[in-house]
Amino acid sequence: MLLIPAIDLRGGQCVRLRQGDFSAETRYPQSPLQLLQRYRELGAPWLHLVDLDGARAGVRANHALIAALAAEPGIALQVGGGVRTRAAVADLLALGVARVVIGSAAIETPAEVCSWFSEFGPERICLALDVCHDAAGTPMLRTRGWQASGHCSLWDCLERYLDVGLVHVLCTDIVRDGVRGGPNVLLYQGAVQRHPRVRWQASGGVASVADLHALAAAGAAAAISGTALLEGRLPSEELQPFLRAA
Repeated sequence: MLLIPAIDLRGGQCVRLRQGDFSAETRYPQSPLQLLQRYRELGAPWLHLVDLDGARAGVRANHALIAALAAEPGIALQVGGGVRTRAAVADLLALGVARVVIGSAAIETPAEVCSWFSEFGPERICLALDVCHDAAGTPMLRTRGWQASGHCSLWDCLERYLDVGLVHVLCTDIVRDGVRGGPNVLLYQGAVQRHPRVRWQASGGVASVADLHALAAAGAAAAISGTALLEGRLPSEELQPFLRAA
């Protein structure tokens, strides 16, 4: 399993939100470039970058910064946030972004998003499906920076994309995100059992190296970590098994 460090951008700065709440924001003093360089030196082959301004308003407000980070050598960028049109996907790929993350559009305009798989290739697209479990324990989707209900389950949404070659899915349990309570291992274990050919990226709640081992045992292809890495709670000497290219 691969560890992918995450940087969330808001107003050009690195921040983290608690459970997607824009009023519960923590800002960090390091610049996004400094963090990219730190993670590259650590050995990370990928960096997950989220434009929170874009996720909230649908406008990619950090375009110039993303372009500068994509130009950095030695680390591949996976970028999302406010990507809702074909032109936005093409623009990010033209900047040198290796993989584009599609969130709300995957739920709201699935026919259009399916066409992007054939045009750009399944390896260049990752679906970001954010879930909150209902009373029956079903993972239900959230959209628009987690502010709106997608009225669809994770499993129903996936069915639309299997025929177009879906490879990468970043799934976030929003209740676990940013609270350092550990990831929802059972969610990813169930996801892998249902769809073993999908390369699942687990996001939300990673707080220790033990969590990484648990996610690896569950079959996750990758784990996204933002807060734990930013706050130094994952000892670098214990991360090397998770920093090899998957």
